[in-house]
Amino acid sequence: MLLGFADLVIRVLALGIIPGNRRPTTAMAWLLGIFFIPFLGIVLFLLFGNFRLSSRRRAQQQLVNERVQAGITALSDAESDYPGPEWVKSAAELNRTLGSLPMVDGNTVDLIPGYPDSILEMTKAVRKAKKFVNAEFYIMSTDDVTNDLLTALEEAALRGVEVRVLFDHIGTLRVKGYRNLLKRLRAGKIQWKRMLPLLPIHGQWRRPDLRNHRKIMVIDGEVAFTGSQNLIEPSYNNPRHRKAGREWVELMACLRGPIVTTLNVVFATDWLSETDESLEHQLQLPANPEPGNVTAQVVPSGPGFITENNLRLFNTLIYSAQHRISICSPYFVPDDSLLYAITTAAQRGVDVELFVSEKGDQFLVHHAQRSYYEALLEAGVRIYLYKAPFVLHAKHFTIDDEVAVLGSSNMDMRSFSLNLEVSVMLLGADIVNKMRAVEDTYRDISHELKLADWLNRPLAARYVDNVARLTATVQ
Repeated sequence: MLLGFADLVIRVLALGIIPGNRRPTTAMAWLLGIFFIPFLGIVLFLLFGNFRLSSRRRAQQQLVNERVQAGITALSDAESDYPGPEWVKSAAELNRTLGSLPMVDGNTVDLIPGYPDSILEMTKAVRKAKKFVNAEFYIMSTDDVTNDLLTALEEAALRGVEVRVLFDHIGTLRVKGYRNLLKRLRAGKIQWKRMLPLLPIHGQWRRPDLRNHRKIMVIDGEVAFTGSQNLIEPSYNNPRHRKAGREWVELMACLRGPIVTTLNVVFATDWLSETDESLEHQLQLPANPEPGNVTAQVVPSGPGFITENNLRLFNTLIYSAQHRISICSPYFVPDDSLLYAITTAAQRGVDVELFVSEKGDQFLVHHAQRSYYEALLEAGVRIYLYKAPFVLHAKHFTIDDEVAVLGSSNMDMRSFSLNLEVSVMLLGADIVNKMRAVEDTYRDISHELKLADWLNRPLAARYVDNVARLTATVQ
């Protein structure tokens, strides 16, 4: 009788608590779990149901936002005079309202599509560092590909450069070589911290799948790198991937100009959250910037904010498109709003193309992604499958000849709600053309998926796709 009463109480309370501030589909998924397996369901909900960071961390984020809005004079003086269309200015205002960071002119941006090339460029920049290096990556590893970069960081710290390194605890823990990385960091003078650590013995606990997925490196406030790439060799130190010839394909950007300062604001926020040390003294504009023609704006997002900044930006830009949308996302599992934005764009005559991997590296996510192909193809979206065994991990999209967006954010509900992400909105035909040139290389080695072929796929494959799709709603 007591168990029956407890079961009834759990169900009644769940009906009134779980739907609060959640999408109806997400709430329904949790309620179904609790109704079918009430005790296990409530335990899982307590572990994974809260997708916000701690109140302390959210308060720190709000404090940084207020400081940026009210008083980082250098950034305020660098406000943009971009002459583009009104819908671009509207998107920039949205970003400023949500993420607090201004749109700034006078930047230079070089895209780096080669996996070893980007690590080489970061290494060169670190070797020239005179004041500080701030590095923040979801995954870090010490291996044959990253060894020179880590050596450069160690040498910079030895010669008096302030070197700070952040890496996501769980993201890095799950790849081979974690202990070797810790041993190396502890032996040198690099200041380092785990991001969002799960160390219950030290009182550090939160929802396990809230992760910091950002990739940022800033050197002396003069040059910055960001994009999709982690600091690890391209097969992720996995013997199975090497045997299959599976390597990750990335896109990074090297940036100079005022945008470097705004990227450093994001790093400084995360460093403050993990260490309580303020880096406001670093947030000055580059001393001798080279004049550039790219207007840019940094868009931070994640559970430290009360809004889904990246999702709102993506939807705004896609609805504004008039001619062409090109999207590259390794994990494409959209919520209803993004799916409607993309399919509506195709239905109103915009040329829409999507680049995804032919074979994904994550079983459930890949099959959940496949469950959306039919709706996309029927709407007129052209889907290009990047040739296996490579994993197209780059994350970017272009809108008309006006906007390119590059960063760490996937187009899935994990990146919209659970991960701390960073994106950079880049404006102007020049940078869009550079991004389109990269997209052209993807198209050349991909094959286009046709609706007729997709509808004829085996029923078993369709069943697996649809089951996997159910997992996409749980947040």
